[in-house]
Amino acid sequence: MWHKYLLVAVYLWALTCSLVPAYGLVRIGLKKRPLDLQTIKAARAEREANYRGSLKGMNQNHYLGSSDEDIVPLNNYMDAQYYGEIGIGSPPQNFTVIFDTGSSNLWVPSSKCYFSIACYFHTKYKSSKSSTYTAIGTSAKITYGSGSISGFFSQDNVEVGDLVVKNQDFIEATKEGSLTFVLVKFDGLLGLGFQEISVGNATPVWQTMAEQGLLSDDVFSFWLNRDTTAEVGGELVFGGVDSKHYKGKHTYVPVTRKGYWQFEMGDIVIGNLSTGVCEGGCAAVLDSGTSLLTGPTTIVTEINHAIGAEGVVSAECKQVVSQYGDLIWDLLISGAQPDQVCKQLGLCVFNGAQYVSTGIETVVEKESREGSSAADSALCTACEMAVVWAQNQLKQKGAKDKVLSYINELCESLPSPLGESIIDCNSISSMPNVTFTIGDKPFVLTPEQYILKTGEGVAAICISGFGALDLAPPTGPLWILGDVFMGPYHTVFDFGDLRIGFAEAA
Repeated sequence: MWHKYLLVAVYLWALTCSLVPAYGLVRIGLKKRPLDLQTIKAARAEREANYRGSLKGMNQNHYLGSSDEDIVPLNNYMDAQYYGEIGIGSPPQNFTVIFDTGSSNLWVPSSKCYFSIACYFHTKYKSSKSSTYTAIGTSAKITYGSGSISGFFSQDNVEVGDLVVKNQDFIEATKEGSLTFVLVKFDGLLGLGFQEISVGNATPVWQTMAEQGLLSDDVFSFWLNRDTTAEVGGELVFGGVDSKHYKGKHTYVPVTRKGYWQFEMGDIVIGNLSTGVCEGGCAAVLDSGTSLLTGPTTIVTEINHAIGAEGVVSAECKQVVSQYGDLIWDLLISGAQPDQVCKQLGLCVFNGAQYVSTGIETVVEKESREGSSAADSALCTACEMAVVWAQNQLKQKGAKDKVLSYINELCESLPSPLGESIIDCNSISSMPNVTFTIGDKPFVLTPEQYILKTGEGVAAICISGFGALDLAPPTGPLWILGDVFMGPYHTVFDFGDLRIGFAEAA
């Protein structure tokens, strides 16, 4: 489940799959994409909606070194979502899906999706083309922070790498209710969470794999390559681990609550100073579907203050000036109405009551909109402010370059809201390490690991990898260790012994 804001051009690389005989590794290649604030925002909104669900129960120790593994190469969507290819049906119809440990259902667009624009931009499942299709028909709906999908359950064979999972329940999406789903480069989502949080109580794909005896070991593992120059972005391995992708031994902690992959985390240290916030233990979730590392506002604010980060609205305002300043100027010069400029640029859409950023839900339940934070519409707001400022300067007959420079200065004076924060790219070398204690052992994140960079040269913006996310009890308070953490640390999801393993990534 995820957060996104500015529209960017994303070019897909060809997906290459390295296949080996039965029970081999299934690899999903990760490729680096330019990160933007839209991506960060949408991921945060998505997770905030998803982690409001209920969780349940927990449980024991075995060898993970088997060579009988299925490896899926992963592609990386904008440093925020890791996706790869699967097949559904006989013969297999191919789809690109997000592999998400923060949800549990498999869904792809249906050929019966007639009225959602997103379906026309993605591959659709055609049950009539599959000899192994079984109709179920039960309705289903999943609401994310950045949109919702609805449809009905069907059953068919699912091919993951060289493994063929027979009679897998999945959702055929007949409605994708958000512009976000139009823009993304993947077709659907394959959840890797527990059945306890599965919509319709559908059995997750990994659990069906185990029940059908397809895995030599009841584990799957992630290696996420954060090297922006690498051709392969990472691997998801079913049935074991790939020793090439980690150093030393894994530190294991038990799953404390089934649903999400939840465990107990210890103290958080900034530099050499203990925050003391988790000395008695904090609930945490390991989530491949979240780009940042999020936690309660109070401590995240303390971390971001220590590293010198500021609120992201100023950064978004500057990015609007950088990417859309000339267009805003040209539209105003051509006589466009100021209140229509941001809409024409695609940065604001009408939700029935007001214009909001395209990075948030547009056709989502009323309660989801009411639960959205003020930061959700920051991009739209930044654009509207820039238009007002530009219009005022136009009346004074200011030159374009000077006007845009002036607007950029005004951006720096905007107040800093909660949520994502930005940092001076030149100060990374002087920033402190942030250490998370897991299983009584320190797991260090260096500034280079917890700062995400988008853009180059004077247009470069560095984003703090720590985001504020407050979840009410009983789900929260909750720390979500996303890709910012899973990049530096190879992770093992051991569903046989209900534990999670962490080791330094190689």
